[in-house]
Amino acid sequence: MALNQSLLQELEQESSNTRKMLQRVPEEHFGWKPHEKSTTLGSLASHVAEITHWLTRSLTTTEYDLAGVNDKPVIAATSSELMQIFEDNLAKAKAELLKATDDVFMQKWKLRSGEKIFFEIPKIAVIRSMAMNHLIHHRAQLSVYLRLLNVPVPGMYGPTADEPM
Repeated sequence: MALNQSLLQELEQESSNTRKMLQRVPEEHFGWKPHEKSTTLGSLASHVAEITHWLTRSLTTTEYDLAGVNDKPVIAATSSELMQIFEDNLAKAKAELLKATDDVFMQKWKLRSGEKIFFEIPKIAVIRSMAMNHLIHHRAQLSVYLRLLNVPVPGMYGPTADEPM
């Protein structure tokens, strides 16, 4: 099986789980945060919704230079906007995955800030760490936020206290 097909299957599975989680985020609590050092629910959910842009970025570029970057995080104002951010980024990621060959996944990709290089690794490693693992990490944080707000937490890989199998 080609790498793109394997990654596409994984992305489909994780997207389904992410979609379930994002659909439960209560718009009326977008400004809530569990601790003074925490980000708001709306910011965290928006970050989860846009993480797949790293998959697209890694496949369409050879590096990302943090120096002088003016990327501002996208923050959804409504639940429908949150879902649109997610679906738009997911569609772009899937399109790039479908086009990618195994050779593309083995090409080096760099994260830098000016002359300082943080890492230079194959694109497939960027996809695994900065897209997939990153998504799963923040989605887990989001589940804790939902639990603290008494929002039923959907099962991701098995049952939850709210959704027994």
